[in-house]
Amino acid sequence: MSLARDVSLAAVAAGFVTVLVGFTSSAALVFQAARAFGATPDEIGSWILALGVGMGATCIALSLRYRVPVVTAWSTPGAAMLITAAAGVSMPEAIGAFLVCALLITIAGYSGLFERLLARIPLSIAAAMLAGVLVRFGIDVFTAMNAQFALAATMVATYLVMRRLRPRYAVILALLAGVAVAAFQGTLHLDAVQLELARPVFVTPAWSAASLIGISLPLFVVTMASQNVPGVATMRASGYAPPISPIIGATGVATLLLAPFGAFALNLAAITAAICMGREAHEDPARRYVAAIAAGVFYLVLGLFGATVGALFAAFPRELVLAIAGLALFGTIGGALAQALADEYEREPALITFLVTASGLTLGGVGSPFWGLVAGAIARLVLPRRRT
Repeated sequence: MSLARDVSLAAVAAGFVTVLVGFTSSAALVFQAARAFGATPDEIGSWILALGVGMGATCIALSLRYRVPVVTAWSTPGAAMLITAAAGVSMPEAIGAFLVCALLITIAGYSGLFERLLARIPLSIAAAMLAGVLVRFGIDVFTAMNAQFALAATMVATYLVMRRLRPRYAVILALLAGVAVAAFQGTLHLDAVQLELARPVFVTPAWSAASLIGISLPLFVVTMASQNVPGVATMRASGYAPPISPIIGATGVATLLLAPFGAFALNLAAITAAICMGREAHEDPARRYVAAIAAGVFYLVLGLFGATVGALFAAFPRELVLAIAGLALFGTIGGALAQALADEYEREPALITFLVTASGLTLGGVGSPFWGLVAGAIARLVLPRRRT
């Protein structure tokens, strides 16, 4: 299969939207986490550089290796956890904790333990969890109309018309329509964008019991439970079944290499990955891996020009980002719901999984995707498998 033959504008657009959504939705958490450890502006730039290079390299390498869309991301719940766990921990101790977490991810991946545990999750439950993770993005398309009706309505109208006329380009044309409306309204703030390269800053790691217990282990747990579990579920619900163990192991190795520069945890993406795995990326599922490669290229650019790209993404109105994310995920949300509820005997456990995941429940620092799986599994054990 030739990469050059498989490249399409729709796939590149899906890759761009993936990066747009991934960065704008959680970059603020990364900046806050870095500042919580006393990072200097150069060190913050190094964090973005390391994370961008790590995500870009793994997206490209793994997607090319397995010819499926493998999208990686930084650990968003991990970044949120770091903000609260930073008190009394120095930057060198934080870097040491990142290295230990990366080693744990590598072992969990290459040992096959993580994949063996995942094999026990029914497809209907996994699809329900995916739908629960993504449903708020679909709703956000319409809540965006509260603040920017003309912008969001124009994007929805463009999407619907193009789904009828040119389905493959519906998302990118909706994005362009939104940019045009934002420019007309004067809500694009491009004046703050300046071209500036990020520079790597190596921090010599240090270790302490406090950082290992308070950062390494929680970061590992939330990354595996709240990021890698839904990431694998997204791939399986989208019809892709690459070998999970080496993929998880590779994210651990990438984190291990880049942790001294600020890459706190790399993992499989779920929400952004769904954009690359949906029909908007390409009608042919076998050619959607190009979207993940494109995302990897954009992530590399993001890393190299961390401050510049951050300012560029911040220039887009928040409602534009909400709307384009939801529109790009319409097909995936519908497919996941259909798959989750298709089997009558699995319907209630799947519904419980969906509702718990969509609720945003967080317990012990672990997010709702994990608890949705737990609730669905319990319901599946308790409820009868057949009608009485």
